[in-house]
Amino acid sequence: MRTYLIRRVIQIIPVFLGILLILFFLMEHAPGGPVSTMMDPKLTAEQKAILSERLDPKLPIHQKFFNWIIAAFQGNLGYSIKHRRPVTELLGDFIGPTFILSFTSLILSMLIGIPIGVLSATQQRSLADNASTVFSLVGISMPTFFFGLLLLKFFAVDLRLFPLYGMRDNLLARNATWLARQLDVAWHTVLPAVVLGLASTASFMRYTRSSMLEVIRQDYIRTARAKGLKERVTIYRHAFRNAIIPIITLLGFWIPSLLSGAVMTETIFAYPGLGKISVDAVNTRDYPVILGVNAMLSLLTLVGALVADVLYAIADPRIKYE
Repeated sequence: MRTYLIRRVIQIIPVFLGILLILFFLMEHAPGGPVSTMMDPKLTAEQKAILSERLDPKLPIHQKFFNWIIAAFQGNLGYSIKHRRPVTELLGDFIGPTFILSFTSLILSMLIGIPIGVLSATQQRSLADNASTVFSLVGISMPTFFFGLLLLKFFAVDLRLFPLYGMRDNLLARNATWLARQLDVAWHTVLPAVVLGLASTASFMRYTRSSMLEVIRQDYIRTARAKGLKERVTIYRHAFRNAIIPIITLLGFWIPSLLSGAVMTETIFAYPGLGKISVDAVNTRDYPVILGVNAMLSLLTLVGALVADVLYAIADPRIKYE
């Protein structure tokens, strides 16, 4: 396993560099730019030329990329033009709320989607199976922004059970105890987590059901039942463990997708995370922030694939990487 991990990490490096090269090339050739948004119409042509040279020096693209890569490996992803702060510092401040939202959404999706998928497979063509199938199809096809607006209208505006926007109540944050502040953050996270987790819950249900249906028809499951094992033991100890491989595959790639999918959710709920600053960066053409966020998501995608491979061997001892 150690040799395999070392080999996979070495393989990740050139792939990641290739992704960064493509991202950098796209940012360099994108229309407009941060310089045009900062130009004061009252500036003279000479002043505009000086400002343009300072913000976007006229260097060959390969030299710009090489300089950016060297700085990035030293922890410097550039300087945000809109926020006037280093991109690394900006990402460090906003990744916490996004991680809380994405992690909560993922846990809810697994706790709900996987058990319902197992139930749906073991009770095929029953009322529970049909209901879960309808729910999963709706969850996969429902647009995030539409579902989020529905929840806001019903639970935040009509019933006033949940806050309308934000991550915390600023007035409460100044005067309340630590526990009260954490509960307030959790209460603000409920609706965004439900919206973000809708598609992943539906996906976990469908993948679990399909994988379980394939496994429970195998001969060793019939043998386990013939030996008189309890149905719970047969399903969860024997069938589910062998059906978990596709679920691990989904989990490995869903982690970075949750962070990228938080863009729409955080925009709807005005949640102060990476999604919100990403939208602001696109609107203001803050290319250093866009490049930093996409580089981080690319790295998470590669790491997620590596984690999935490691979990394969843990879930199934038959899988060897030597």
